[in-house]
Amino acid sequence: MPNWLKDAVFYEIYPQSFNDSNGDGIGDIQGIIEKLDYIKELGCNALWINPWYDSPFKDAGYDVRDYCKVAARYGTNEDAARLFKEAHERGIHVLLDLVPGHTSEEHPWFQESGKEERNEYSDRFIWTDSWFMGMPGHLSIGGEMPRNGVYMLNFFKCQPSLNYGFYEPKEPWQKPMRDPACLATRQAMKDVMDFWLGMGCDGFRTDMSDSLVKEDDEQKSGTCAVWRDLLGAMREKYPEAAFVSEWSNPWQALESAGFDMDFYLEHWHNGYHTLLRDHQSGAHDRSYFRRDISEETRDISRFLEDYLKRYEVSVRCSGEKQKHYVSFMTCNHDTPRARWTLTPEELKIAYAFIFTMPGVPFLYYGDEIGMRYLADLPTKEGGYTRTGTRTPMQWDRNRSNFGFSEADADKLYLPQDPAEDAPDAASQAEDPDSLLNTVKAVLKLRHEYEDLQADAPFTVILAEKGKPFIYRRGSLILAVNPSPIAASAEVGELLGRELIFSIGNPVLEEDTLRMSAGSFAVLR
Repeated sequence: MPNWLKDAVFYEIYPQSFNDSNGDGIGDIQGIIEKLDYIKELGCNALWINPWYDSPFKDAGYDVRDYCKVAARYGTNEDAARLFKEAHERGIHVLLDLVPGHTSEEHPWFQESGKEERNEYSDRFIWTDSWFMGMPGHLSIGGEMPRNGVYMLNFFKCQPSLNYGFYEPKEPWQKPMRDPACLATRQAMKDVMDFWLGMGCDGFRTDMSDSLVKEDDEQKSGTCAVWRDLLGAMREKYPEAAFVSEWSNPWQALESAGFDMDFYLEHWHNGYHTLLRDHQSGAHDRSYFRRDISEETRDISRFLEDYLKRYEVSVRCSGEKQKHYVSFMTCNHDTPRARWTLTPEELKIAYAFIFTMPGVPFLYYGDEIGMRYLADLPTKEGGYTRTGTRTPMQWDRNRSNFGFSEADADKLYLPQDPAEDAPDAASQAEDPDSLLNTVKAVLKLRHEYEDLQADAPFTVILAEKGKPFIYRRGSLILAVNPSPIAASAEVGELLGRELIFSIGNPVLEEDTLRMSAGSFAVLR
């Protein structure tokens, strides 16, 4: 397992929207290179870059036409190699987005698979034996290819499902997992991973990680077995490569499939949901970090009941020294930005909490300045309700298009925040009390203290309504009070400690911690 994950903080880049270096209105690889120093100064020492592969972009690049070629709008493979080199020179690791469950319908593999004549790709995708034979329980398409059959989809219509087999085949057209065709699919994905790791990539985030083997059992035993094979092959050759799953099920992703990290995704009513975006649970918002909810409603136990089970799995499957992690994120390209429900002042406290929890955290571009979710944008490249989270980065309000691009505004990948108070990085860099500088301070603290990094133990000290939430990381004690009301707690373990970091005005008096409204504290 890669040791560098212990102190890793990832920055997610949606390349279309990060930084445009050539004035065409779309972000590119050279634009990322130009901002590596910004990312390093922010406190992030690793990147996750959303798909940059050649694609027709019906699903923002998650419809891959060529796994081993950079899309022309982003640059070239030579640009990719230069990015890896420039990032590594700054101590920054780079994960790419791997899309293992499906390709674009324009991928050469699929075009060959859809031919009437049998060939080496005929079973690379999942087909029935007749155009008149559907796939009960699965999305499927017929009538578009010469082949006499119907093919399975993995997500959108443009994304035919790669064939890793069925856990227990029931129909003649359903291949078992060990069928030569299904093993050939595995080898093809190994070849893709080997290509980029050999170029200098440091690992992958894997899209729809639980979608490989079809009609799997409840434990996803088949899909987990495939991942053990794929990851094992890569680790044998690249022992420092890291892998994070889009799964949000550490029992399967970490314990069975063997991923290094599993995302704590925004799923309805899970613990992560209760922290930042629980705005549809009833008549009122119930997000823990909202200041304007009732103190009767504010309840950290809703988070803990779900999170502690996940955390315990990550510890249990790691052995003597923890090397498997649940990964918090501020947001991602599929999730409404936290600014949709939280103010910048509330975000300071929420981010301080996220960045001091166990595991490897991920910061979505623009969240460090509190970019807004633009809810009313029409869909772009299959974004739909996600489009408002994918708008161009706001670098400097004193430059055209906030410094994202020199193109005319109507040529930008997506519109930018039209509000007069739209946040930008340059202005916040000059304000000591800004959200940006708060994020920098918290991440600096995380890097300075091993007890705030990925593998330091976590225990709950106090989790009562009306009280600060107090928890331990290693030898440090941390406390958070997101309420608009001051709160205090008497805890014997606080005796003899000193305050080493704070947001707001917490005060320690012997064994009593007095937390001002909207405050955060770290004690040594």
